[in-house]
Amino acid sequence: MDNIRNFCIIAHIDHGKSTLADRFLELTDTIDKSKMKNQFLDTMDLERERGITIKLQPIRMVYQPLFKQREANYILNLIDTPGHVDFTYEVSRSLAAVEGAILLVDASQGIQAQTLANYYLAVEQNLAIIPVINKIDLPNARIEEVSKELIGLLKCKDSDILKVSAKTGKGVRQVLEAVINKVPAPQEENPKHFFRALIFDSIYDDYKGVIIYVRLVSGRINAGEKIYLIGAQKQGEAIEVGYFKPGLTKTEGLSAGEIGYIVTGLKELNVCRVGDTVTLWNNVQNLPAEAIAKLGLKGYQQTKPMVFASIFCKEGVEVKELREALEKIKLTDASLYFEPENSLALGAGFRCGFLGLLHLEIIQERLKREYGLNLIVTLPSVAYHIKLKNSVKNDFKVIYSPQEMPNSNEIEEIQEPWVKIDVITPKQYLGKLMELIKEKRGVYVNTDYLGVERIILHYKLPLNSILTDFYDKLKSVSSGYASLNYELIGYQPCEVERLDILVAGELVDSLAMIVYKDSVYKTGRRIVDILKQTLPRQVFEVKIQAVLNYQKSGKNKGGKIIASSRIAPLRKDVTAKLYGGDVTRKKKLLEKQKKGKKRLKERGKVDIPTEAYLAVLKR
Repeated sequence: MDNIRNFCIIAHIDHGKSTLADRFLELTDTIDKSKMKNQFLDTMDLERERGITIKLQPIRMVYQPLFKQREANYILNLIDTPGHVDFTYEVSRSLAAVEGAILLVDASQGIQAQTLANYYLAVEQNLAIIPVINKIDLPNARIEEVSKELIGLLKCKDSDILKVSAKTGKGVRQVLEAVINKVPAPQEENPKHFFRALIFDSIYDDYKGVIIYVRLVSGRINAGEKIYLIGAQKQGEAIEVGYFKPGLTKTEGLSAGEIGYIVTGLKELNVCRVGDTVTLWNNVQNLPAEAIAKLGLKGYQQTKPMVFASIFCKEGVEVKELREALEKIKLTDASLYFEPENSLALGAGFRCGFLGLLHLEIIQERLKREYGLNLIVTLPSVAYHIKLKNSVKNDFKVIYSPQEMPNSNEIEEIQEPWVKIDVITPKQYLGKLMELIKEKRGVYVNTDYLGVERIILHYKLPLNSILTDFYDKLKSVSSGYASLNYELIGYQPCEVERLDILVAGELVDSLAMIVYKDSVYKTGRRIVDILKQTLPRQVFEVKIQAVLNYQKSGKNKGGKIIASSRIAPLRKDVTAKLYGGDVTRKKKLLEKQKKGKKRLKERGKVDIPTEAYLAVLKR
């Protein structure tokens, strides 16, 4: 175990993590030069197209240090991590599987919001941290200023900070030497203890079943041995074990301190959970359930979804395929949450929880690309806590969609989720950013200084305020220099109402939304105008109405109409077939048409096309 080093790279998005990992692979001859390509560890097409890391990716490297006295090769287990705030759970799982972290900072941008967030995550895990400034070859590199920022954050010396160019390879070898010297070797929790390993990720293979990625804490496992998942209380078999180089490389066995994989052969997708503990069946088969449960390692804190949206198939027969696809994606992305849902307008689907809008966008794109599904995704929303007038004290009902919201006369209090945001920006954009956050109902907390020219704004604001266009506006008013990190802090009372939409007198459930009381008229007018433009004309007049707190039945059936519009009917020329005669013949036909349209207006139904839904859902 003395020659093993487990570490990961953490940084803000686009600070060069994947490029530095590429240089490590070249320097250690892990990948043949003919097979080498940029962003080698980013295996998904989406990652390459967007230039971001979405999934954590482990790899094993063998390195011969420069020091002559160290004759043995070192096994370096690297985990490349994402940098975007929506994939923080991937980072936290990676940090729990290693002993050290390289904190990478762009020499031109300096410390950013996610740099701070990832640094504090690493500190919580008591990891050895190696500060590295990247992109020193850029003409606009601010090496001295960024060094001072890091010294202020880490309380380290300037000599502790490594300066590299991951693009050219300058200084990269010194980073690997620092990993060997500063990152401690893994320690077996109890040398006499039997095999235990922590599951930090998993994938599904059609032929091999579920493959779990593990960090061995103690003992050893060999291929062919019976295994037991403590949390899931499920038996299996280690059909194959091995490590990542970078594909699955089979070996006879794995020992304490190593990072590798186990092919379980299990076909049940919901059995292997991230954070569960794997042990050998022989060690626990005679123990009582209470004793087995105590053997479980400290797993990961369960994530709380922040953004909710419903996903439906355009073709209703694809619901089974959608469920299977979501289950397979959840294996590789433990932060995804979903449960079945039914909509009168859109049919059967799933209510899904995400860590942010980018997370939602990536999952939606993966479902389309990897599983060939045509989807309808509803407007993203947050979870509200509602206290009813007849409820017990502090007893709140949680709702995830407007359809679940009770009538206003039954509600005593509504609470919405709030977040704490940290915005790092150059000083000159301070005024515009404060105006933007104030517009979004932000509450100022304080300001910290990061060096001479940059500041950190701390605010609290409703999560709902940053759901849609906040990030784009933040980048716009700061000319792209501001960076954002946010964290859920709890729930606070709010004044919101349910806005319903009626088309031809019929309630359209899937277009309902929860809006702030001071913006209901503006929102209602916008939706009515959009529907007027997108709905096809009928042979009868179609009324479109935005209604507050609509009640389907009872004494107070109906609601307050706040915006209304109409689509004029199509007019068929019923007199075209006449070639003369008395004018009364024309009047008779026109009167007959008028009566027919009146009957259609009373009984007719408007089918709302998908395009109309999508037009409303896009703010």
